[in-house]
Amino acid sequence: GYIKYADEMRANGADAVMCVSVNDAFVMNAWGESAGARRAKVIMLADGSATMAKSIGVDLDLIEQGLGVRSRRYAMVVRDGVVEHLAMEQGGEYKTSGAEECLEKIKTMNLVRSA
Repeated sequence: GYIKYADEMRANGADAVMCVSVNDAFVMNAWGESAGARRAKVIMLADGSATMAKSIGVDLDLIEQGLGVRSRRYAMVVRDGVVEHLAMEQGGEYKTSGAEECLEKIKTMNLVRSA
């Protein structure tokens, strides 16, 4: 989804499209390569210790299930360092954080900067 819509997101004012995951840099690189992220200019970011996830409140404690601390699935739009939109999924849902939903939100936010 995000790889498919990355160009359209940028055309609507997004400076960057990023994927953040609680994984190491090697996993993120391999995942990005296999998914075509580099070609689509989607930046793959590793949050190996869930430091970012914890700091923004999207961490998910799955220690009892043997998975450690993970991150909830979410989509975020940040403008000038301020979170203007956060769509965080509940449980195993996939209803609000998809690329199409995020693109529609970006279109309504008037992110395109005038020259």
